[in-house]
Order: sequence, then C-alpha cells, then structure tokens
Amino acid sequence: MIRVVLVVAIVGVVVVLVRGPRGVRHQALRRLALLSFAVGAVVSLLYPESWTWAARLLDVGRGADLLLYLTIVTFLGFVATSYVRFQEMQQQITRLSRRVALDAAPPPPPRQEPPHRPEEQDAPQPV
Repeated sequence: MIRVVLVVAIVGVVVVLVRGPRGVRHQALRRLALLSFAVGAVVSLLYPESWTWAARLLDVGRGADLLLYLTIVTFLGFVATSYVRFQEMQQQITRLSRRVALDAAPPPPPRQEPPHRPEEQDAPQPV
C-alpha cells in the first residue's frame, strides 16, 4: 500500500515540476499543504502513536519509517519547486539584463548618405 502512495506522490511532484505551476490554483494548493503540515505537526505532538497507527494502516513497519518516507517525498517536492523558481528567476534576470544593456547603450550615430555618383547614363556619351 505504501508503495502506491509513494509512487503517486512522486508522480505528483514530477507533474508539478514539468508544468511549472503558477497562479491562484498553485497558491491555493500550497496553502492547503501548509495547513495539512501544521495540523499533522500538532497531531504528532499530541498523539505520537498516531504515526505508528498510520504506518500499520499503510503496511509500513514503524511510524518512524513512515516519517522518513514522507520526509523524502517532501524534500523531493521542495527541490522540484526550487528548481522551477530558480529557472524563472534566471529568465527574469536575463530579460532585465538585456533591457538594462539596451537602455544604457549609446544611440547609434546618424546614418550618412553616400555621395551621389553620376551613373553612366547621366554622363555624356561620345559620338
């Protein structure tokens, strides 16, 4: 049972990494995850045996093992979202650098017209 849960969690993290989530929906999911973490932390402090119960429910030997698995998946999620954020910041810095370089560049010198050369047709023809 735990293998299925872990595989689903890892696939979810990979989907988040590939999609590059941004927007209101992503922010709502992050807030729900933070709220879940806070509730889980309080329950862990008040009822430490709840991890052992959940571990047995998921066919994991001990509650400590379940915590380790969850920590690994959480760390993977953190790495994935940090990577996406880093890539976005790099793109933003590149765009800003280009804009600053263009704004700081001196204007090009005025274009001078080449002197007019009379064409052979304009010159008098010998008889």
